[in-house]
Amino acid sequence: MKILLVEDDAELCSVIQNALEKEKYIVDCVSDGETAMFYALNTEYAYDLAIIDRMLPVIDGLTIIKAMRKKGIRIPVIIITAMDALDNRIEGLDGGADDYLVKPFHIRELSARVRALIRRPADLQLSGKLQYGDLTFDKENRKLSSDGKSVQLTARETELFSVLIQSPEKLFNREQLVLKIWGTSSEVEAGNVDNYISFLRKRLRELNSFCKITTVYGAGYKLEKNHAE
Repeated sequence: MKILLVEDDAELCSVIQNALEKEKYIVDCVSDGETAMFYALNTEYAYDLAIIDRMLPVIDGLTIIKAMRKKGIRIPVIIITAMDALDNRIEGLDGGADDYLVKPFHIRELSARVRALIRRPADLQLSGKLQYGDLTFDKENRKLSSDGKSVQLTARETELFSVLIQSPEKLFNREQLVLKIWGTSSEVEAGNVDNYISFLRKRLRELNSFCKITTVYGAGYKLEKNHAE
């Protein structure tokens, strides 16, 4: 999961970033509203969640959130702020935030709220497996199964398929997939995604699955069902 963290207090930003990275999230940090607006509105960064301080230099956090919603960006957003009045909370939530956390707060509480907002879809079973079509995906054990057959995935195949199956029928371009899997600091080229898509298609053929990874030329890839169940 990839998180955009917008906080102008450098010390607090570092504390939050370290805590979230220990939980294996990829975290991009921004300290001013103008830069945050650029990152928040650029869908190629493919964030799963944003944590935004309300009071920021240049552009305030609530303006950023409203701009995101106006553009149709629906990722969960947590406002963190010292503004604790009821009217402030109402304004923040009505402005498009999903949660509102007043400073000072405990990092464990923030982490819990992050987990609650990016919890996997409803078809995630208690066993920790995801299901779509005739597929069952066990990320922890890197196993993909269908109709009694199973194949073992590599680490990168697992990460890529995890992104696709958690948002089936959603189109991802190659840049989004690189950012989600390798992060912003990676020098991996977008074309490398094509190789892993090819590997995953081979896995699906081995399973005789009726699910497929479709190429939308010039746009990207998506996981979908080949025909009605």
